Amino acid sequence: MSERVGTVKWINGPVIRAEGSRNVGMMELVEVGEEHLIGEVIGLNGSMITIQVYEETSGMHPGAPVFGTGLPLSVELGPGLLRSIFDGIQRPLPVIEMRTGSFISRGVHLTPLYRKDRWEFTPIMKEGTVVTGGEIIGTVPETPSIEHRVMIPPDISGTVTWVAPAKAYTIIEPIARVKTADGEKELTMLQRWPIRRLRPYKTRLDQSIPLITGQRVLDTFFPLGKGGAAAIPGGFGAGKTVTQHSIAKYADAQVVIYIGCGERGNEMTEVLQEFPELIDPRSGHPLMERTVLIANTSNMPVAAREASVYTGITIAEYYRDMGYHVALMADSTSRWAEALREVSGRLEEMPAEEGYPAYLAARLAEFYERAGYVHTLSGNDGSVSIIGAVSPPGGDFSEPVTQHTKRFIRCFWALDKSLASARHFPSINWLDSYSEYLDDVAPWWHKATDRDWLGMRNKAMELLSEESRLSQIVKLVGPDALPDEQRLVLETARLLREGFLQQNAMDTIDAYSTVQKQIGMLALMLYFHDRAHDIIKMGATISVIHKLPVVDTLIRMKTQIPNDKLSMIDEIHEAIDAQMTQLEADYK
Repeated sequence: MSERVGTVKWINGPVIRAEGSRNVGMMELVEVGEEHLIGEVIGLNGSMITIQVYEETSGMHPGAPVFGTGLPLSVELGPGLLRSIFDGIQRPLPVIEMRTGSFISRGVHLTPLYRKDRWEFTPIMKEGTVVTGGEIIGTVPETPSIEHRVMIPPDISGTVTWVAPAKAYTIIEPIARVKTADGEKELTMLQRWPIRRLRPYKTRLDQSIPLITGQRVLDTFFPLGKGGAAAIPGGFGAGKTVTQHSIAKYADAQVVIYIGCGERGNEMTEVLQEFPELIDPRSGHPLMERTVLIANTSNMPVAAREASVYTGITIAEYYRDMGYHVALMADSTSRWAEALREVSGRLEEMPAEEGYPAYLAARLAEFYERAGYVHTLSGNDGSVSIIGAVSPPGGDFSEPVTQHTKRFIRCFWALDKSLASARHFPSINWLDSYSEYLDDVAPWWHKATDRDWLGMRNKAMELLSEESRLSQIVKLVGPDALPDEQRLVLETARLLREGFLQQNAMDTIDAYSTVQKQIGMLALMLYFHDRAHDIIKMGATISVIHKLPVVDTLIRMKTQIPNDKLSMIDEIHEAIDAQMTQLEADYK
């Protein structure tokens, strides 16, 4: 039962100051007012407590009570997380809608995980076993797609004195007892963990395995290592949300955490309506069976945005500790940074660039550094990959959130509004984007495809960069002024842009490309370039090359070659050989 620890003296939006007990701790969870609004202590000055309130404070008045809980702001972890939709402080939105309607009423207190559902628990640990925190004590089939591995809390170790037999239990019924140095402790399937505290692991591993997304421009040109961090910056309408949806659906992560942080209500509504309808292409089951949605729209209390990313990353780390690979989408970290700016302004802190608080960089680092590929306490390997959307005003990548984000990520997928306007999707600008994982994942690519992926990728990037330089000349003097060898560069770059980098998310064949299909397509286009280059040296013109039937075949192959019929790539290779050999005969 919470006890009164203070009295409200000062109110400024979501920030409240109260005169109270010196026993209240920093980052402690408190309840404010007669409605017990949820808040968190963010400042202490003598007996003056500064509180960040995660609910609407209109109508709050000086003299209102403040109640302490003695606990940090935490999330509930256990079976039932998957398929769920929470707000920024892990309140279940479907249950709130049933109780209070479409808009969240103040002071709604609900348990995040349903207490009455029974879960089939199968023990895998015996009595008398000496255990340490993080070890798996049993399993629960949480969904048809994911097995929930019930772990001993990280801060408990000792000897197992009793394990519940295989049977259905609720998450609050005891399933084991462990004798510790402090006495015997009873374990349930329900755990709590502070959202601002990293969950422990044994060791951090290299990010040498790419997160395969099925998007050619990402996997082949700008790969993200599993356990890495990437940013997708782009202005309004550039395609950030659609790109994240494609990654969530097709990436080879086993669990997806999607955080809608401060986005428009209608956009978040589309996410909430579409995700339950999406079918997982790997299992044929609904994608929600391995997804947790956290929705904190722009009209919800601004302070809860700040908590939402920590809520999401803590849930992601929980599934990582079971040995799963987790992909976390944060859409958008700019809205989260704006929440920091608003709260900082109400706290009357000294502003830094563009009004953001001086600790903006530290908070971004705190978030992105929780990504990682680790050897867990349970002895498994798991990862959390973070993909954060950034919404720079006017698409200006020099603004503080984008610039600070670039310091803490190694993969930058820059969206381009002009590409989106030209219907080129994904609208990722290949000249502004970069990945620092190239050398790390190159051995994996070589082993998976038996090809020199990095060499081919770099050659293709050189052609695209050369095209950009030549296009400036073309704008001034026209293409006819260029020699045929340079015009071939423009032709090959066009093939790469239209036949490789563009991808249709609505096409059943083109929506997802395996790495074998990606490397095969790239190899064909580079082979075409090399053969054409040799023939142009023999005297052929670019117009002859452009008219070859295989050129259209190369552009259309992305939608005509299914992932399970890659032998068709060999047929196109033979067609290139036949048509080029004929040209060679003509110009000898």
